[in-house]
Order: sequence, then C-alpha cells, then structure tokens
Amino acid sequence: MTTLTASQPGTATGAGAPRRGVISRVVDKLGGGLVQIVLIVLALFWLMPTLGLLVVSLRGDTDNNSSGWWTFFTKPAQITFENYSNLLASGFTSSFWNTVAITVPATILVIGIAAMAGYAFAWMEFPGRDGLFLVVIALLVVPIQIALIPIAKMYGALGIFGSIPGVVLFHVAFGLPFAIFLLRNFFAGIPKELLEAARMDGAAEWKIFATVVFPLAKPAVASLGIFQFLWVWNDLLVALVFADTGSQPMTKALQSQMRQFGTNVDILAPGAFLSLIIPLVLFFSFQRYFVQGLLAGSVK
Repeated sequence: MTTLTASQPGTATGAGAPRRGVISRVVDKLGGGLVQIVLIVLALFWLMPTLGLLVVSLRGDTDNNSSGWWTFFTKPAQITFENYSNLLASGFTSSFWNTVAITVPATILVIGIAAMAGYAFAWMEFPGRDGLFLVVIALLVVPIQIALIPIAKMYGALGIFGSIPGVVLFHVAFGLPFAIFLLRNFFAGIPKELLEAARMDGAAEWKIFATVVFPLAKPAVASLGIFQFLWVWNDLLVALVFADTGSQPMTKALQSQMRQFGTNVDILAPGAFLSLIIPLVLFFSFQRYFVQGLLAGSVK
C-alpha cells in the first residue's frame, strides 16, 4: 500500500513554487511605489553635483565666494550668463572644436577598424589567428604611461608631435584592443546559419560583414562608441603630453586656468559644464543600445 508523505513547508516540490527571499517579500508588501521613491531620491543625489556645477557656472564670482550655490533657490537674481560670455571670449571655442576634431575621428576609426578585425577573428580562418588574438588581449593590460615617451620620440621624428592627428592616432592605438575584444565576442555569438545562408547566396566576406553582421551589432557598437567617446572626450593625460597650445582640447584648456593659490571658478565652472553636457546628451540618446550592448552575450 502506497502512503503519501506531506512535503514540509519550504521544501521545493514539482508543483510548488520556490521559496522566496526575505527582501523580495518585503518589497511585495511595501509595494512598488516605495521602491520608485527610493530610486528617485538616489537619482536626485546623483544629479546634485551636476546641478551644483550648473548653478555655480551661472553665478558671479563674488556670489560664489560669499555663499554656497544652494542660496540660488532663495536668491534667483544671482543668475547671470556673464561667465559664459567671458569664457567664449577667452578663446575657449577653439578648444571645444579641437576636442570635437580629436574625439569624433578617434571614435569612428576605432569602431570601423575594430569591427572589421572582430569579424575576422570571429568568422575567418587565417594562419596565426588565435595567437594574434591572444596578443590583442595581452595589449589590454598595457598601461598608457609606459608608451608616452617612446611615442613622443616617434612623433618628433615624424613631425606630428603637438598636432591633432598625433593625438587621434594615440587614442586609436590604445582604444583598439578593448574594441576588438568586445566586438569579436559579440560577433562570435551571431548564429552561424546566417553566415552560411549568405555564403550559399554567393555573398563575399565583405558583403556578409556589411549587410548581415554589422547591422546586427548596433547594441555592441553603441556601447563601444559611448566608451570610446567618453574616454577621449575626458582625456587629460594624452592631451598634456601630445597637444600644444593650438591643438589643446577642453581638458587641457581648463587645466591651464588653474591658479597657484585658488581656482578660477568663473572660467572653470562654465567650461566644465560645457564639457559635461555633450557626453550626457550622447549617453541618454543611446542608453537603450548601451544597456543591450552590455547584456549582449550574457545569455545563450
């Protein structure tokens, strides 16, 4: 005679649901509204430094030295655009366009070269492929600092030291290892049947890459573009070494405004906010692709 044994509470059975954690049960009882309020408060704290920088950039030097930026809420008459007009009149505009001339080519070149190299490492057979990819991975751990002096000597011999192309080439060289590694892993996750179907239709490798593989890589390309853009846009070390006065980006221009016994707030605050707003706009414009790119390949 068969006897049925009642399962103990909390044990997993075929028809029963798994036991839930304490935190998940507390969240269900409190409801999603409280969670949203907490997230909003955390977001406000995260945005507070940016808001403070904006307010400081819109206040006069006397007001910034005499009171904190939060007094703007009780004295909105402190707001003025004089700092921005003085900043643009001081030649900061040329540094802004130098930053654009450095960042945009460095980002586009890294994406284009890394996409082709990543496809080759993922789907093309050639002698030494695995060994060469190991070299690319090894380059990820090479610090920038050890290459500054040798490359500076090479740039001097080539006559491009202190020029915008020299800064762009440096960023491209040190951005490629990570870019190739990221895109190669993404391309390797594409179903092989898609490529085989394209080859059966007579498509060459270049056409397969341009019409099949690269369009599927929008999330990974967007993530790589954001990483590369932010790294080059906010770079100071490479600019200090390889850029002169005529080719200096905004980071070097702002660093040159630092005083010995204080800070030039009326110049630094609006300049820092202008250098901040472009990456923020870029990130929020492509954040959907950014999240998809970070999750790409995590689930098979």
